[in-house]
Amino acid sequence: MQQKQSNQDQEKQNTEEDDPNSPSIGEKIEEETEEVVEEARQEVTEARRPWYQIVKWGRILIVVYAMLFVLFGLLAWWVFYHPVIAIDVTITREFQENQSPWLQYAMVAVSFIGNVSLLSFGLIILAIVLLWVVDLRLEAVMVGAVSAVSAILNWLIKYIVGRPRPTSSLVDVIQHAGGNSFPSGHVMAYVAFWGLLFSFGIILFKGNHWWRSALLIISGLFVVLVGPSRIYLGDHWATDVLGAYLIGGLLLGVSLWIYLYLKGRGVLAPRSTRAKHFREKYVK
Repeated sequence: MQQKQSNQDQEKQNTEEDDPNSPSIGEKIEEETEEVVEEARQEVTEARRPWYQIVKWGRILIVVYAMLFVLFGLLAWWVFYHPVIAIDVTITREFQENQSPWLQYAMVAVSFIGNVSLLSFGLIILAIVLLWVVDLRLEAVMVGAVSAVSAILNWLIKYIVGRPRPTSSLVDVIQHAGGNSFPSGHVMAYVAFWGLLFSFGIILFKGNHWWRSALLIISGLFVVLVGPSRIYLGDHWATDVLGAYLIGGLLLGVSLWIYLYLKGRGVLAPRSTRAKHFREKYVK
């Protein structure tokens, strides 16, 4: 009985092999592959934003950037014709009412990095090297490029506007700085460097790792506190700080837009196996 069943199975198998209409193994594999590819395409299509949403967000960003540019232009025009503004003097005096030693030390510490050119340059180089070591080459280039553009832009605007710095006859100048006042170079430099690192911490790295949390906290605090520190120390007027945040935010936003565009096109994408484990574990 078992022999008879075995013979029937063998005949059935031979019949299927001889049948020209039955799919071959290669055809089955090809069909399964096509099904997998089609499913992947559907997932990508579902995850991708509709074109009208992309255009909508693009237009919103353009409007925001245009508003920042217009506000900065109006502010620069105003301080050009009115170097000393009553509201600036009032704000600085209000900031300086609290003369607690701890507050003064804190404000000096926040601005210290920007006061030492070698230290600022060293931090930028360190960030570039660390990013390059883990094969994040585009990010490394962006850190150097954004900081350089920010410095050049700040020098150019200061030269054009030519606003003098606060004087000791109006406010308490705790730290004396040379050069023109509008916009604040410290604020623009901090937004360009620390703001970009903060952005990378949000959009590039993943996981609740201590170093990522430290990066976000430290960079965020520097960006937020550098403005008040410049006012408190008597180095800049409040409108200098406001102008620096406006033009610095505009530069940072445009830079991130360019960065995401280049990253989407695979420019300077990681290609080597260097630090592959780091990228697989920590990079989105």
